[in-house]
Amino acid sequence: MKIAIVILNWNGKQLLEKFIPSIVKYSTQNNVHIYIADNASTDDSVAFIKRNYPAIRIIQNATNSGYAKGYNDALKHVDADIFALVNSDIEVTENWLTPVISVFNESPNTAIIQPKIRDYKNKELFEYAGAGGGFIDKYGYPFCRGRIFSSIEKDTQQYNDTISIFWASGACFFIRATIFRQLNGFDETYFAHQEEIDLCWRAKNLNFDIKYVGEATVFHVGGATLEAANPKKTFLNFRNSLFSLVKNAPGNRLGLLILSRLLLDGIAGIKFFLELKFSHTLAIIKAHFSFYYYLPKMLKKRSKTPEIKTYYFIKSIVWSYFVLKRSTFRQLKK
Repeated sequence: MKIAIVILNWNGKQLLEKFIPSIVKYSTQNNVHIYIADNASTDDSVAFIKRNYPAIRIIQNATNSGYAKGYNDALKHVDADIFALVNSDIEVTENWLTPVISVFNESPNTAIIQPKIRDYKNKELFEYAGAGGGFIDKYGYPFCRGRIFSSIEKDTQQYNDTISIFWASGACFFIRATIFRQLNGFDETYFAHQEEIDLCWRAKNLNFDIKYVGEATVFHVGGATLEAANPKKTFLNFRNSLFSLVKNAPGNRLGLLILSRLLLDGIAGIKFFLELKFSHTLAIIKAHFSFYYYLPKMLKKRSKTPEIKTYYFIKSIVWSYFVLKRSTFRQLKK
């Protein structure tokens, strides 16, 4: 089984200097190759890799087209059985690949795997982007074991298992190359954020399994490319989750589902406004207008996609978290 570790880079020399050493050190198997997929960087990050890590293969993308198109373009030039898509701000650990490869070998129907993701800045905690595996609620809001909204759990080995999940984090995302190509890769309309949820949902709709493997651990800085406080991240997250609902959710009462979600987004916008975070309120408004603009395109994509009936773990994570005050995964009720 040939493994390709592919790191998407854009002007990330400082991150590469800091995090490439762990990947090189702990990825020494003969069948593992490391690639840098460069999104038209203007710094000297590519020169740094060529100078210090000549064994790493470099793929030059013509433009900075975000996470989705960046990986789609780069992976056309990668020959492997498994693509390991790893953010440039990820520190890996010894034997991080071994349990993941074992699950792929033992479970032919498993298409996608995520390891445990902990916080690089506070290594006792799970990290926001993925934590112990991802799920969504009925309205398309994502959450994780170990992270619900801004509540982050300490890792006490409560999620050291291997289980089926709904989505795997794009921060460290393993996928069979054949499945990636069968799904035509990421939806490039997303640009960045939640394109991995859409890809996982489409894989689920084709009856493939997605797993979290708690024996493999990585540490993620998070927000190294786009900080959480950046309104652009708010814009992308709110718009793109609406895209995923339209493309993939079951057709029964889809219109009512989308309307309910838009209303919930409106409440979130009011909350931001009352917190004096006006730029985030504006970002949600812009996200909705962008969603309306792309809606015909998303509906066309929907017509080509099979549907699964059960996609959500809980009806409303908003209600459970903000009203019922359930801030850990184990407090949620299916």
